[in-house]
Amino acid sequence: MGKTRSRSRSTSRHRHRIKHKKRRTRSRSRSEARDKTNDRVRRSRIRSRSRDRKRNRRRDYSSSSSSSDEDLILRAKRREEEEKKAELERQRLQKQKELEEKLIEEEVARRVEELVAKRVEEELERRKDEIELEVKRRVEEAKKIMEKQMLEELERQREAELEAMRAKEEEERKKREGLEKIMEENNRKIKEAQRKLAEDQLKLVEEQRKMLEEKQRIEDQEKKRVKQEQEMILNKKSVRPKLSFSLGGK
Repeated sequence: MGKTRSRSRSTSRHRHRIKHKKRRTRSRSRSEARDKTNDRVRRSRIRSRSRDRKRNRRRDYSSSSSSSDEDLILRAKRREEEEKKAELERQRLQKQKELEEKLIEEEVARRVEELVAKRVEEELERRKDEIELEVKRRVEEAKKIMEKQMLEELERQREAELEAMRAKEEEERKKREGLEKIMEENNRKIKEAQRKLAEDQLKLVEEQRKMLEEKQRIEDQEKKRVKQEQEMILNKKSVRPKLSFSLGGK
């Protein structure tokens, strides 16, 4: 009985331990699951918060960047307008300065010109006689120089005309000599042609003479032959009976 009770007690204790372990395991797993769930929720909350922060930062940055860009554009436009105004003012001042300098230069030039003209007129009036004598001297000197140049020019022209005349005479002489040579050659050719013509004529006359002589010889021979034939005929007539008799005998 005691052993049975001890065994039942140990068994119940063992079962109780197993149940307790199972409970602890289940509780641990539940706590781990709760921890994981909480961790996921915490992470999702952190991610959502970070996304919200990023969105806010982007909005802030975009708004601040857009406002800063507009400020920069406005400042650039103002600076550009100020620079344009300053450039226009500088150009206006430069043109005004140039105009004033030009007017001053023109006024100075006019006054200098008037002063020079006045000084020249005074100097001319003071040195009138001296200048007239100097002018006459220079005029005479210029006349002499011009006369000398004209004489030299006339001499050059005369020499050029003489040279041209000599060249023309030389050219005419060469032409004349050339014509004379041509005429001599033509005369020589004419004489040679005449000599050949005379020789040909002599040959022709000689040939004609020979032909006439040959013709005369032939005619004489023909006459002689005809005469001989006539004589033969006459001789035959004079001895006809004999001939006829003899012919009859035959």
